[in-house]
Amino acid sequence: MVLNNIDSQRFKDMVRVATHRMGKNAEFVNKLNVFPVPDGDTGTNMNLTMESGARAVNENNSSCVGDLTKSLAKGMLMGARGNSGVITSQLFRGFYKATENKKVLTAQDLSQAFSNGVATAYKAVMKPVEGTILTVARVAAEKGASKASETNDVIAVMKAIVSGAKEALKTTPDLLPVLKQVGVVDSGGQGLVFIYQGFLEGLMGKKVNDAFQLGENEMDELINVTHHQAESAQVQLSTGDIKNGYCTEIMVDLTASIADKKKFDLAEFRAYLSELGDSLLAVSDGDIAKVHIHTEYPAKIFAYGKQFGKLGKIKIDNMRIQHETIVENSKEQEESVDFAVIAVASGHGIRDIFKSEGVNRIISGGQTMNPSTQDIIDAINKSGASKAIILPNNGNIIMAAKQAAEVANIPVGIVPTKTISQGLTAMLAFDPEVSVEENVTAMSSELDTVVSGEVTKAIRDTTIDDIEVKEGDYLGIIDGKIKIDDPDIISASLRMIEKMLDDDSEIVTLMYGSDANATQAEKIADKLRASHEDLEIEIHDGGQPVYYFLVSVE
Repeated sequence: MVLNNIDSQRFKDMVRVATHRMGKNAEFVNKLNVFPVPDGDTGTNMNLTMESGARAVNENNSSCVGDLTKSLAKGMLMGARGNSGVITSQLFRGFYKATENKKVLTAQDLSQAFSNGVATAYKAVMKPVEGTILTVARVAAEKGASKASETNDVIAVMKAIVSGAKEALKTTPDLLPVLKQVGVVDSGGQGLVFIYQGFLEGLMGKKVNDAFQLGENEMDELINVTHHQAESAQVQLSTGDIKNGYCTEIMVDLTASIADKKKFDLAEFRAYLSELGDSLLAVSDGDIAKVHIHTEYPAKIFAYGKQFGKLGKIKIDNMRIQHETIVENSKEQEESVDFAVIAVASGHGIRDIFKSEGVNRIISGGQTMNPSTQDIIDAINKSGASKAIILPNNGNIIMAAKQAAEVANIPVGIVPTKTISQGLTAMLAFDPEVSVEENVTAMSSELDTVVSGEVTKAIRDTTIDDIEVKEGDYLGIIDGKIKIDDPDIISASLRMIEKMLDDDSEIVTLMYGSDANATQAEKIADKLRASHEDLEIEIHDGGQPVYYFLVSVE
């Protein structure tokens, strides 16, 4: 089959099939991701980016390919998610810039569009790294350019681009040591291969319906990696490898009218943000600016962006918790149990304590990362149980748990635990030999027997319940209410615990988090023992984020 140009209908087919192929393989790509951090959403992000572009193309009835590539680029920029999603959007922004005046695309036009996309993407990345999606895109474009110098057949050029992408993908472990360490290819590069394969298939006449479904016999080619390797990739790396833990994204409407608006300069914008984290991508088409960055300071990113326009979409993902979830799920057995207890928690120590108390499955999450209803449904289904109990362990998660229980295929009960301490106490009353209803009643009755305390740090000045809170001070929170503000962590913790004690208190359990340590916990315990000789004090390494200490008094 020889084809001399790409018209608007053929281009739409290319986009549709590529979007389908990316979506079909998104979960596989997720499992490959270990660079720049061992998280698991590269495939999801690339899929969402492609879907946004495809919607924009489908809504454009122009017969001019240049108009469609403009819609594709704009749609992808608006919907770009994650590092790889933003880079992919830039590849097609450059593609559009090379084709904006073209009614149809010749073989040479197609080659130049891919080459221009590579140049645009490299410029968007402050510190380009070889062995990534950039390498795959570059080598693919080079192969396409070479073929376009020999033929006018657009299919032959697209085949060369796909072939070059596959060849480059195989080299990524040699260019990035972390990929070779875990035995996988680059996840973003693999995603791009799937997209380019879809372009080729669409160009050759393969169709999809509105649901992006291909024929039942269609099979995807998996490049240089087995499913077993993909399943194990992220668990071979440590959560501690994540230096900047919050994947933060903002979109700024630069056309919006705001007070004291600053003039936008992309170079200055990137330079400032580069000091706040890594994996930075900051791009703009003149109307909007899109930022992706891994940082410890999401609030500073938001505040800076607001100076140039109105913030649109914003997103924060706690990548440490994401990775903990991946690792935790890899350890869990898929064996069926008759009665499952599913708890929401974060922190290696807290998860271990829950499991020692009889919890079957842990959903990583908490104050800064609330699991969705679907996350809870998935945990119920994976437990293989005939009935289940959910411990939300956070007031913000109870509603999602109830919604999951309503649609679950098995009887599910919710014990309305609002803290980790309540969840652990509730487990003391769990009896796998009685019904869901009986367990909910018995476990819920235990919640009033424990007082829960949390020590965290204030992020801004405010006044709550007559407590004057100062930014940077440590807060003592008792059963959800701020009771202590103190600039010293030991003093704040001791003052909070003293308020939690009464004449019947017997046991204090102190769990220190990822930002505290055993020495501080022992210091608090020693001071408590000095003034309360009859108290039994237990110390555990909880490993939880956000809270320096979690305390229970019984």
